[in-house]
Amino acid sequence: MEKYICIHGHFYQPPRENPWLESIELQDSAAPYHDWNERITAECYAPNSKARILNGEGKIEQITSNYSKISFNFGPTLLGWMKDKMPEVHNAIVAADKASQERFSGHGSAIAQVYNHIILPLANARDKQTQVVWGIRDFEHRFRRAPEGMWLSETAADTDTLDVLAQNGIKFTILSPFQASRVREMGKRNWRDVNDGRIDPTRPYLVKLRSGRTITIFFYDGPVSQAIAFERLLTSGEKFAQRLTGAFDDSRQWDQLVNIATDGESYGHHHRQGEMALAYALHHIETGNLARLTIYGEYLEKHPPTAEVQIHEKSAWSCSHGVGRWMTDCGCNSGGRAGWNQGWRAPLRQSLDWLRDEIAPLFEAKASEYLREPWKARDDYVSVVLNRSPEIRADFFAKHASRELNESDRITALKVMELQRHAMLMYTSCGWFFDEISGIESVQVVQYAARTLQLAREVLDKDLEPGFLERFDAARSNIPSNEGGRRIYDKYVKPAMVDWPKAVAHYAISSLFRQYEPRTRIFSFTVEDESRNHFTSGKTRLAIGRTKLISEITGESDVLSYAFLYMGEHNLTGGVHRYQSSEAYDAMATEIKAAYDTSDLPGTIRVIDRHFGEAAYSLTSLFKDEQRRILDEILASTREDLENRFRLITERYEPLTKFLQGLGAPPPPGLGSVFDFVLQSDIRREIQAEQSDLERLRLLLEAGSTHNGRVLDSEISFTIKNKMERLIQELAERPHEIERIQNLQKFVEIVMPVPLGLNLWRVQDLYWEMLQKVAPQFQQQAQEDDSAHEWLNQFAALGERLGFATKQLRESISAVEMVAV
Repeated sequence: MEKYICIHGHFYQPPRENPWLESIELQDSAAPYHDWNERITAECYAPNSKARILNGEGKIEQITSNYSKISFNFGPTLLGWMKDKMPEVHNAIVAADKASQERFSGHGSAIAQVYNHIILPLANARDKQTQVVWGIRDFEHRFRRAPEGMWLSETAADTDTLDVLAQNGIKFTILSPFQASRVREMGKRNWRDVNDGRIDPTRPYLVKLRSGRTITIFFYDGPVSQAIAFERLLTSGEKFAQRLTGAFDDSRQWDQLVNIATDGESYGHHHRQGEMALAYALHHIETGNLARLTIYGEYLEKHPPTAEVQIHEKSAWSCSHGVGRWMTDCGCNSGGRAGWNQGWRAPLRQSLDWLRDEIAPLFEAKASEYLREPWKARDDYVSVVLNRSPEIRADFFAKHASRELNESDRITALKVMELQRHAMLMYTSCGWFFDEISGIESVQVVQYAARTLQLAREVLDKDLEPGFLERFDAARSNIPSNEGGRRIYDKYVKPAMVDWPKAVAHYAISSLFRQYEPRTRIFSFTVEDESRNHFTSGKTRLAIGRTKLISEITGESDVLSYAFLYMGEHNLTGGVHRYQSSEAYDAMATEIKAAYDTSDLPGTIRVIDRHFGEAAYSLTSLFKDEQRRILDEILASTREDLENRFRLITERYEPLTKFLQGLGAPPPPGLGSVFDFVLQSDIRREIQAEQSDLERLRLLLEAGSTHNGRVLDSEISFTIKNKMERLIQELAERPHEIERIQNLQKFVEIVMPVPLGLNLWRVQDLYWEMLQKVAPQFQQQAQEDDSAHEWLNQFAALGERLGFATKQLRESISAVEMVAV
């Protein structure tokens, strides 16, 4: 009997992009990171690509890719974001799959996923098909091979869903043991009841489908998988390994597979340093010959099913009521507040179903004007989503157009495809998973619905918003002030909407505070200036222009004119208008400029209002990232003034504060806050300085450490992390400059003893790369070059401070010294 272990990680985040901008806007709740994708990548996805294995002394002895040794899937929309924003991590994941094929008999670690995490048993037949096709095509695009398996959102399954997988060439999927109903050995007649998770998860099972097709199911080990979340298994890699190997039954005389499946975010995000526990567990199992690591594809090839299974229809791993969590107030929640309910789930789904079904025949009719088979074109549209280049669009139309299409036709055809894309995105499962309809996940899916409604008005000539809101208003919030769906739509969805005037207003207002090139990209738009004039007088600024805006998604464009007056601080007014002639635009610009030249601001405002109507735009019209950047710029002088005033207070009352400290008495609350503010400002300034005064920084950090976390907070930790990453990046680029090692080592020596919870993944990763590639070069030179010998000593000392085991490096240095003697 041979023992096999397969660990599966389901790595996924819901799409968080603004549907109109196709980009994630600033999310304050993820601070100090820009957004949650970025934060979780730093805490989980990146560390698992290069996980640390520690020795008995807690020092880093090896760095390895967890992805190359486990089974995993990534959400396609998450990988799409990662390719754009974190390409190094994306490429490391793809490389790990390629490396795993050598380890696992030609089978890759990665499996595909349903495209945007729709609950397929609740989807109609068309959406089932497109979601599976898009998931497969996205996988092939990234991993350059066909997927063997596919992860179902929330493992939600029914036989129709399994048939769609099999129809599209998927060999296996993974389900919860509680989704199994009954089993029987191949060739036997009698079924055996395995309800309540009683199925043997150490073997694969075959499902025979009504179509005559078949698919294999792996049921993960429920108790061990649950233990990761609830028994703190990831506090110890050795304990984790023991729990895995303890799941084997030695009384069995056949090969066994212990397989577990969890959210991949357990390894580093939900459980800090969980990726290290995973890496050590894998290492411990392999080096101790406790079992053979495998993945599902390899195991299936060597151990085809000898039993068949029937599953519970419409069941999932995170709902004990089937798939109620995504359609009813079934009682499943994320631990919400007392008195809250999820009665909003049903009207949310019903309103989306109504919208989907209303647009389907309209879509068919409109798309048929341009495309031979609209639904097949939708299946193939993922090629355009993955690469919006003119060449790929041309290929799409060459394959699907029913006739020669002009530019206007192509734009309309792309818009009807986008309508369908958003009509699927609005079913992303996270919209129902949590406790409150006004939560960001639920609002996100309603934003996708709103984009669908907007496109329906534009290309289908049908205003479905009233009917949608009538149904959606039945979704009642648990927060009284949010009332129901209509109020939530007005409060949280409409502000995110973007039309042509709003996009131009953003560009025009932003141009008052930064210099743009004549052609620039802003989120999913390209902006081309036809005319742009800026004027200043004192603290005031005036922007008048005419610009062409082009959608990078559909190719649609429009030309609009604008005038905006900035009067200092947060005061701004202006408007956007579509002028039919250049003469009308020139007359407007001349009149506004003439009024501004007289320094008559009220008169200038009146002229702008006459041309553009009463001001509908302000700083609040900016997209969130630019809004925050500009507000920071505006507030810089305010912060500087506050700091100067607080510093005077600090200097005046410092003797009294020291006296109170000597007595063990706290300073007055207001005075303590002033001292904290000044000290934190000094620390941040010293860290960010090009040449930090390290002795002063040491004293400041010592002082900050006595303030119970009020000064040395996550922002300071993030600032130090960024400084360390910059310093070691500069060292990696110019390794022969020994002073760079010395400067970094001194900085590290000061900050490492301070309990800051630093995320050193990137710093340690760059050091490891230099240890593998650069240090050997210096070792070759060290016997004849004293400076190379000194470099090695300094490099070893830096590694020790960064947590590395440098025994081998130190031994090589000693060997050089012996030769020299």
